[in-house]
Amino acid sequence: MEVINDLLNYSNLKIFQNSDWFNFSLDSVLLANFVKVNNKMKIIDFCCGNAPVPLFLSTKTKSSIVGVELQKEVYELAMKSISINNLNNQVTILNMDVKDLINKYDTDSFDLITCNPPYFKIMSGSSVNKNEIKAVARHEISISLNDIFKCARKILKNNGKIALVHRADRLIDIIILMRQNNIEPKRLKIVYPFSNSTSNLILIEGTKNGKPGFKIEKNIIVHNEDGSYTSEIKKMFDGGSK
Repeated sequence: MEVINDLLNYSNLKIFQNSDWFNFSLDSVLLANFVKVNNKMKIIDFCCGNAPVPLFLSTKTKSSIVGVELQKEVYELAMKSISINNLNNQVTILNMDVKDLINKYDTDSFDLITCNPPYFKIMSGSSVNKNEIKAVARHEISISLNDIFKCARKILKNNGKIALVHRADRLIDIIILMRQNNIEPKRLKIVYPFSNSTSNLILIEGTKNGKPGFKIEKNIIVHNEDGSYTSEIKKMFDGGSK
């Protein structure tokens, strides 16, 4: 069912969602707060879904933002989200395959790529959701990590950055594929559901043709012992202004 929700406490922004498919998650909030932006960048968000990351980033920068979403139904939600917030002059949504961006844009076109990609590899015995929209969003059916970094290698400017939120158990894959595509891993944040739990998510940023030098930044703890959100997460929910 299609609904309009508040985008947390972000400047009264709204977002179109369909609960039969998926709703935007904490992952998008974490990613938008992890990246460093200014007002003179060209930004593109791969696998943008219904556009939560472009919406969050629009509160932090006046830079132009492109969102790319393959699935037509989800793309249409993203378009509605951008329109209802009067962001058409800042945010452009493309209904296309990320892999085809190398044919649309010149080399060295963007300063920053953000991406909340499908998390799960397709392997023998993989349990894939029968809902095609959910399946494509969660599993590497239409795009792989290597596809993402191959495209980033082409369209990122020299010293441009790509930032991802992903499952912690894919960290080694990400680092290897970054380096295979001339992207040097530079920053890492490890996310823990609770202070005494193992990590389930990571935030990682790499630089095209960057010099070696890797920083592991302060961890993020999502929940207090009673299950409530930590003050750090609540602060992310409070939004910001340009």
